[in-house]
Amino acid sequence: MNTGSDEPGEVAVGPDKAGTGEGPADDGLGSRAPEFVKQRRALHLSWQVGVFVIGLAVVVAGIIMLPLPGPGWVVIFGGMAIWATEFVWAQLVLRWTKRKVTEAAQKALDPKVRRRNITLTVIGLVIIGVLAGIYLWKFGVVAPWRIKDQ
Repeated sequence: MNTGSDEPGEVAVGPDKAGTGEGPADDGLGSRAPEFVKQRRALHLSWQVGVFVIGLAVVVAGIIMLPLPGPGWVVIFGGMAIWATEFVWAQLVLRWTKRKVTEAAQKALDPKVRRRNITLTVIGLVIIGVLAGIYLWKFGVVAPWRIKDQ
């Protein structure tokens, strides 16, 4: 293809934006499978099914870890990263998540937000301390399940 060619059948294209991140080919989306896998449709489909199944197993393990001891969210995002090696929708979800986490981290570092968070934490701890003091004053140190009056 020539840039600015007037010959029939040839397409005129604009300046090359390779490496600038501006073109759709440079946005980093799409399959990261090896080239020999991409060249064969059946092999590529099998590759995608395998990636999906492995990613699904990791995401399900992360979901199971949410109420149980373990790094549930980290494992879920690991499964999403596995999916993102092959599926554009997972790549877009990970980009959105990274952007939101970065925004939240920047907000958390803001001095006004930090002061507010520290103030709310102190107020919450004072309320918990007062409630614990009232409980101990009313019932003492004896745990409720050890009451002998029953």
